[in-house]
Order: sequence, then structure tokens, then C-alpha cells
Amino acid sequence: MATFQIEGGQPLKGEIQPQGAKNEALQILCAVLLTNETVKINNIPDIRDVNKLIDILSNLGVKIQKLGKGSYSFKSDELNLEYLESEQFKQEGSGLRGSIMIVGPLLGRFGKGYIPRPGGDKIGRRRLDTHFEGFIKLGAKFRYNKEERFYGVEAPNGLTGTYMLLEEASVTGTANIVMAAALAEGETTIYNAACEPYLQQLCKMLVSMGANIDGIGSNMLKINGVKELGGCTHTILPDMIEIGSWVGLAAMTKSELTIKNVSWENLGLIPNTFRKLGITIEKKGDDIYIPAHKDGYEVQSFIDGSIMNISDAPWPGFTPDLLSIMLVVATQAKGSVLIHQKMFESRLFFVDKLIDMGAKIILCDPHRATVIGHNFESQLKATTMTSPDIRAGISLLIAALSAKGTSTIHNIEQIDRGYEDIDGRLRKIGAKITRL
Repeated sequence: MATFQIEGGQPLKGEIQPQGAKNEALQILCAVLLTNETVKINNIPDIRDVNKLIDILSNLGVKIQKLGKGSYSFKSDELNLEYLESEQFKQEGSGLRGSIMIVGPLLGRFGKGYIPRPGGDKIGRRRLDTHFEGFIKLGAKFRYNKEERFYGVEAPNGLTGTYMLLEEASVTGTANIVMAAALAEGETTIYNAACEPYLQQLCKMLVSMGANIDGIGSNMLKINGVKELGGCTHTILPDMIEIGSWVGLAAMTKSELTIKNVSWENLGLIPNTFRKLGITIEKKGDDIYIPAHKDGYEVQSFIDGSIMNISDAPWPGFTPDLLSIMLVVATQAKGSVLIHQKMFESRLFFVDKLIDMGAKIILCDPHRATVIGHNFESQLKATTMTSPDIRAGISLLIAALSAKGTSTIHNIEQIDRGYEDIDGRLRKIGAKITRL
């Protein structure tokens, strides 16, 4: 288990470039299975979860060539589908939740797809029903081996387009169904579809490969199936979660930072939600500039004067992946705020570590926490912590960088799953952080 040692309380300064979006990369990489032609993808982040998926694709028989930093070509013309039922795949696939999205393209192209029960963050129940109910409506037969915890879907006679209303606007579920439906016979309508920018990116990529998709960006997608798809070149968006992480870092450490090339049009409510905590965010071209908050930042209140409430929701609502960051940033704000994590019931359980550092937080229940800000009158204290998941891990790292003294964070492999060379990039802007 690797460890970060952080000497906190250091002001940072400079520019930082966000990596390619992790959540988009996992979808886009699975889409290369839809064609036997070459697909080139740029801006792929060099992180654990993405690299695991690339390894799975390689073991499946995808021909992969690295073209440069973050750029790869993929060709899926000679796949070894027997790998899907091997013990090796059961072990590799179970360690990565994103591996579930290989099922849709394989089902659409070959009439069958298998997956072990996937892993990922321990942030509460994350059902797979949306994926498989969609496949069943397209005509696939579902089977589940309870002893081996292994899922399978088969459609030897192909898939047929249909209308479906999704029970939840699952991003990975929508992506999986869209990829399967792209090669189904006839029209598929998906209502209550996820519509976040990364799902839009997947749909645009599929269109460039020859797919017929209407309603991109809305919650109703119409896909007219085609016989086959071709190759394309695709560039992944900057990671909005990382961008939000750097905004929170700048505020907590009273640092002047410029976040480069953020794709403002795809940030949704993120900038304004940080502004609700009193953080100054300036748009400079396609960059975000955050001045040093030497006098702190003050939480706004609602129009009627009631306490500010920040909650998550499916896109275009505020992304749940940034609520952990918002909670940490609120610990040093002037004023109080209620953080309401609606979508996952275990994501707030890391607050006990912040309380150990001196934060004033009342954990109301698994979904809600009230934060009473210190207004920097009482600095967080350094401590020893263990990262439970990606987003809590980066939140604890931000807390440690703002705290007085030397903190230790164990299990930083969780942070590495979602953030590329984070210690190296932080050192370039002045952070005192060592990987042990």
C-alpha cells in the first residue's frame, strides 16, 4: 500500500492542465469493440482504472498501439471471445466497475456478452438492473451464475429496436444500451436517458462511426440501428471532476491558480455551485482563474435567508462526484451549509477524518452533513488518514494540503485510480508532497 506524506499550509501558485475525463474514457474505450476498423483516441488519462480497462481490451484481442502521450489506436478485428468466460477475466473484470460497458458493444456486434460482478468505489449500492433490463428489452436473454457472481446476455438472432423508459438515468446504463442499440435492427427509443457531456461525447463518436442517433444532449435518445460501424478519431474532454478538485484546492490553500483549457461549455452548474460558497471564479478565454482568497470566502444564503443547501442530481444537476470536495471546502468558509448526497448513501462516511482534523461537521444521516465553517480562524490539524475511495481520497488530500503540519494518507492507490500523476503535478505548483 502506497502513502502520501504532505506538509500542509503552503500557498500554491501557477497553472495546471486537467487530464482527460476518466468517466468519458471508460465509455469511449468500450466503444472500440463495435467495429473491426481502426479507432484513434486522444487525451486518454494515464490512471489506474483506465489502464486496467486497456489491459482487459488487450487480453480480449484488441490490437492496441500507443501513438503518443494520451493517444492510442485500437483495432478489434480478431477478438478472442473465449477470454470472456476465463478465470483471468473474472478476476480482472471484477476489479473495475467500468468493465460492465464492454457488454453492450459485444452484445450488439457478436450477440453475446459476459461480465463478472464489477468492483469500483465502496460508496453504496450501485445497481446493474438498468443495464440488463435494457438488453432484455432489445431481445437478449439474461443469465446469472450466483455462485461465481457472473452475468451473461445472449442474443444469437440479433437485437431488435424497441421503446424503453429507464427506471433511473444511469450514465453507464445508458451508454451500454446505446452501444448495443447502435447495431440493433430498427429504431430504439431510450427515455429518461442520461445526458451528461460524456454520454453526449460517446453518442457523437458513434455518429462519426456511422451510427444514427437523434436527441443527443436530451433525455430522449432515438437510435436507428445500422448493419456495421466504421473507424474514427475521437478526443476526450477535460475531466470536470478534476477541474472542480483544483478549484477547491485553490480556495482551501488561499492559492492563485489558473486551470487551463477547461471546456467551459461542458461544466454545467459546477462554477456557480462553487460561487455559492463564496469562491471567486473568473472566465479567461477557456481557462478558469482563481485569485488567492486571502480574506477567505463566505457562503451565500437562499433568498429567504435560510441555510445554503448543496445537493447532487443527474445531469444537468450538480455532479455527485464533487460533493466531497464541496464539503471539504465548506469547512473553512464563513457560514454554514448543508451538503445533501442524494444518490449514494456511503459517500459522506469520510467526514470522521475531517472531524479528527478539527472540522465542525454534523453527520445527520448517511446522506446529509451540516458543515459549520471556520472562516480560517482555526486551521485544520495534520493527521494520519486512509483513502476510502477516489473522491474522498482527493478531498482528504486537499484537506491535508491546507492543514498545519505533516499529514499522512494511506491507500493512495484509490486516488491514483482517478488522478494522473497527481503528486508530480501538485509539486509543480508548489505543494510539498512525497510519495512513499
